[in-house]
Amino acid sequence: MTGLVKRLEVRTSADELVPDPSRVAIRLFLPGEDPHDRGSRVREIVERILALPEDGLEEAADEILASFGPRTDSLVGALLDHAATVGFHQTRTEPLSHSRKLVLGAAFTSEYAVEGAALCNPSAVPHPDQTGLEDGQMRVAVALRGIGEGHISSIGFATAVIGPGRTWEFARREFPLVRPTISELRWSREHFLRALESDGHLTELMRAVARSLPETFDDHDLEYAIRSLPSELAQRHDARLDLEIIRTTQASAYVAGFPATSELSQRVLQPVAPEEASGMEDARFVLITYPDGSTGYRATYTAYDGHGIAPRLIVSPDLVSFDVHRLSGSAVKNKGMALFPRLVNGEILSLTRTDGESLRLARSKKGRIWNNETPVHSPRRLWEIVQAGNCGSPIETERGWLVLTHGVGPMRRYCIGAILLDLDYPDIVIASLDRPLIEPEGTLRDGYVPNVVYSCGGVVHDGVLWLPYGVGDARVRVASVVVEDLLDEMAPA
Repeated sequence: MTGLVKRLEVRTSADELVPDPSRVAIRLFLPGEDPHDRGSRVREIVERILALPEDGLEEAADEILASFGPRTDSLVGALLDHAATVGFHQTRTEPLSHSRKLVLGAAFTSEYAVEGAALCNPSAVPHPDQTGLEDGQMRVAVALRGIGEGHISSIGFATAVIGPGRTWEFARREFPLVRPTISELRWSREHFLRALESDGHLTELMRAVARSLPETFDDHDLEYAIRSLPSELAQRHDARLDLEIIRTTQASAYVAGFPATSELSQRVLQPVAPEEASGMEDARFVLITYPDGSTGYRATYTAYDGHGIAPRLIVSPDLVSFDVHRLSGSAVKNKGMALFPRLVNGEILSLTRTDGESLRLARSKKGRIWNNETPVHSPRRLWEIVQAGNCGSPIETERGWLVLTHGVGPMRRYCIGAILLDLDYPDIVIASLDRPLIEPEGTLRDGYVPNVVYSCGGVVHDGVLWLPYGVGDARVRVASVVVEDLLDEMAPA
């Protein structure tokens, strides 16, 4: 109970998740391309492997597969892909043996422990599969931020079962991790123009390209539009930079599809687009109910490219296939964007923190372009005096929208609080906790980043709020509280 509000019966589950360094993904490794190296050494390595005698290569390939195969998905396919990636350096005319291709690919492959440094900042939603449960149980999907070498973040998953009664149990996380198939995602012309405009890059050349695009387009349509440019624009001195920005923007949206037979805990979303090259952080998942009654999953997360950050969007019908989009508009800045679980007054809403220190409400027609911010909640108590933000999507109750918040106070101490927003006018705070719900005290103080408790979203089942939260950016615990008791504890604004 240490670190939890004393006047409420806030329970802590005995079950928790800790980082598992054996959960590894494989990735392309190009020796010599580290910033501290002088230059690529790929050609030299390829030539050395091609010079090896054939005798012994089969045994070497078998040893590689025996040692690393059980730890990763489709190792043979990955090694052959990586061999083909560097194959243009090959000077031989005769085809390579299967064993030599495997050894060549292995020289340009490395394992990456996706949570080797830390595991934190969970987000809980109802699982798409609710079969095989007892009365009173609910299966939950939990998105996790895994942090690996170089502080690069990825989005992983776990499964848990709530109930019967006041219990939470994480399921065993399955092995090996599964690689998604990455494919392009079609853009709308309007969203594409807004994305370029948000980056401050909407030049006359870009407008000319856009005029030649259909309402929705793929990379083939884009290349055709580029080839159709008037020569006066295509030959300008800055045309090459404009075209690079256009192509990079188009490539920033993609689909990551996993095998339907894989378990949720085997799926990991790793950086693909340039703007997320250094991490995909703090995904806030929510189960959205659309106006026609259908449902689907959406999440916002923070993309980091090593220099700047940008909120991005994930859309998924089933947590098997994930459409990953760019966002644009004046409200798409800073971290901590969280979507509402349904439309309010005909609009898609989100909580944002564009000024870096307070909660605001943003609006969108289709969920891609965000504008029209209004203030909601600013830091005013000592425990949130540095900055305030959300801890996940608002949760609808009969009394209002329950928003779990985080506050940063002296000594960069993160606490979790709560506010209640009006159901019809959610930029109005109608009640709030006057002290933290969870704070980093006692055993909750230490970790990869000390003095931090943080969540990206909870879930309600049978009147109880279940809130998984990161401790010290190092491990994940779960707290629960009766929703009505929490609301009763709040003071009117």
